[in-house]
Amino acid sequence: MPTLTVACIGKLKETYWKDAQAEYLKRLSAFCRVSVVEKNEAPALGGSEALIQKAVRQEGEALLSAAKGAVIALSPDGEKYDSYHFSALVKTLFDAGDVTFLIGGSYGLSDAVKKSAGHVISFSDLTLPHQLFRIVLLEQIYRGFMIAEGRTYHK
Repeated sequence: MPTLTVACIGKLKETYWKDAQAEYLKRLSAFCRVSVVEKNEAPALGGSEALIQKAVRQEGEALLSAAKGAVIALSPDGEKYDSYHFSALVKTLFDAGDVTFLIGGSYGLSDAVKKSAGHVISFSDLTLPHQLFRIVLLEQIYRGFMIAEGRTYHK
């Protein structure tokens, strides 16, 4: 059975985020092997543009080291999908093998990550906290599997 991986920068800190993640990982286990790989945020203290770009590159390398199979990068400048089209994309990729979703850190994903991804997707023009976005992604992946199975969860 193929594996679905969510590779992300940073860790969940609050119990309620951890509980929400555990719930969606449990639900997803009915459809696939699933794992979350947390990579450390690279330091960008001082905030100079050079330091930020260095951190983004380091985080990108860490994320790519966790990538297996088809890679989907999550970025505000990506293509937008509705739930049905997202479901079809995930099902098509998953039917072919492993799928990895990449969530960047505070400063986003490096150009190298976006170029290496088969798909770059945006969920919204809104800025969401990374911890919340991880839960939204897991929920949408679960919703996608439910849609693909013809179940009514998504209504």
